[in-house]
Amino acid sequence: MTTEKNDILVQPYLFFDGRCAEAIEFYTATLGAKLEMLMCFKDSPDPTACAPGAENKVMHASFRIGTHTVMASDGRCAGQPNFQGFSLSLTLAEEAEADRLFAALAKNGQVQMPLAKTFFSPRFGMVADRFGVSWMILVRPEETK
Repeated sequence: MTTEKNDILVQPYLFFDGRCAEAIEFYTATLGAKLEMLMCFKDSPDPTACAPGAENKVMHASFRIGTHTVMASDGRCAGQPNFQGFSLSLTLAEEAEADRLFAALAKNGQVQMPLAKTFFSPRFGMVADRFGVSWMILVRPEETK
């Protein structure tokens, strides 16, 4: 993806509070995410950036899901991630793929709205994964595929 000098790029930055590496492994296996970069706190040139016991936690990571970059961190490593007020949305071409991804994200998570036909999509549902990240799964209507 190329950007013009004045383009604004919005990217989600998720704080997993100590479970970032586990989340990246999960998204790699489940969504086919591709890890682009990962830096642990121990690798920081600023030794004050690392709380005792957090040396091997993720200071910063970026991974791609499809063509989009998601950034992530363990943040303060307090063990209490709080993902509220937003959802990440996956738009897919095929219902079977929507079913597969929804089921994978729902495992050890919480279904907020089961996958079903809606007036705007042949398949739409909402789920919070095992980390508490909310996802909306949407299949493009036939006329926009």
